[in-house]
Amino acid sequence: MKILYTILLSIFAYTFSFAQVNTRPKPPKVKHAEPLYLDLMRDLGARKGEAEVNVGYGTGRFKNKIEHHAFVEYEWAVANRLGVEIEIPVLFAKDDLGHRTNRVEGLKFGTQYTFLVDEKRQTSLAIGYVHEMEFGKSNPAIRNTPLFGGFISSPFFIAAKNFNHISTLIYTGPEFEDRFKNRAMQTNFVLNANIHYMIPNSSHYIGIENDMRIERGQLEYIMRPQVKLALSPSIAVGLVCGVPIKSQEFQMDFMTRLIWEPKF
Repeated sequence: MKILYTILLSIFAYTFSFAQVNTRPKPPKVKHAEPLYLDLMRDLGARKGEAEVNVGYGTGRFKNKIEHHAFVEYEWAVANRLGVEIEIPVLFAKDDLGHRTNRVEGLKFGTQYTFLVDEKRQTSLAIGYVHEMEFGKSNPAIRNTPLFGGFISSPFFIAAKNFNHISTLIYTGPEFEDRFKNRAMQTNFVLNANIHYMIPNSSHYIGIENDMRIERGQLEYIMRPQVKLALSPSIAVGLVCGVPIKSQEFQMDFMTRLIWEPKF
């Protein structure tokens, strides 16, 4: 009988502790519309265990070449408000002379922490860092070609605020580009400003992503109208087109991404 009481007491204690864990309130989170071209490491204020898989394809026309890009990326919230990401980008390009480039561009790693979630003011603030190792261009005539040709490191800051169903977001920071062959560091600056309309009672939204970049003292400004359509609670598709406002080389582009958020 004593053994039976012990077993019943253990079952009760386990059930009570399990109920406590599952009834624990979720940490606060404000729903913002993410830019579809730039993309974030995870949505702002992500909760531990949330994950997302993205598969995308895009094509762009430049002054002297046409590029096709594909990518696979995985995002995961390793803790409340802390997200990480790994991305593998692939490039297929052809210039006006018929020269082709088909290669995996490199490995991209990122992390993002939302240090402020204010539900009352519908505001979120975050910081993060992206590091991209770029594979070197293979040359059969050169032995022992280095695996990596350089890297790009980008610390960033994010501020997002909702005004009813209007979502605004700014992503900005420096970008340090190092080419090992040239042994020189180049510093660029990125400003990505977004405004979206989030359709009530759904996960759809439509908006404009303003992609601005200062490189070698030159400003490039690409406007990217976009729309996100939720096909189911866990699957969505994003469509983006790029229109040059100020650019010397860029003419236009189009990108689509398939988004899958498995239940956690």
